[in-house]
Amino acid sequence: MKNSVKRFFCTIFPFLTTLVLWRLSVPFWNPAGILAIIPIFYCSFVKPVPWFSVISILFCFLIDYKFNTLVYWTVLYCLVYSINGFQGFIDLPRAGNRAIVAFMIFFGVGVLILSCVHISLSNVIRALWIFCLASILYIPITGLIARICDDR
Repeated sequence: MKNSVKRFFCTIFPFLTTLVLWRLSVPFWNPAGILAIIPIFYCSFVKPVPWFSVISILFCFLIDYKFNTLVYWTVLYCLVYSINGFQGFIDLPRAGNRAIVAFMIFFGVGVLILSCVHISLSNVIRALWIFCLASILYIPITGLIARICDDR
């Protein structure tokens, strides 16, 4: 009984983490639930979880809805997902530090493009802040997911 409960919790934890991070949207710390991109990236590309790509597309769409960006994060996620599926020379599951460099490139390009739409000093500072915050929180959040879901 104990083993089946642990296995169920390991299966559901990435989904719950994404839901909680999206739901805890605060304008300064987590605008539009953008920090939900961390488990979306990690559980889709680094440690693929079965059926997580469907939930990832849904949550990218929900982030777009809160951000008032038509389908920006959804298209960016689908683009990276298709590129990752067709390429064979970048192995994200074996990348060091849970592929933080790949996440920083993915998230940095996304935030950079968004900040260049209406370029101003406040948008650039806000984009830099969100990029730094997401990059700093990537290691603890993915570490928690990896620690809980390590014994699948």
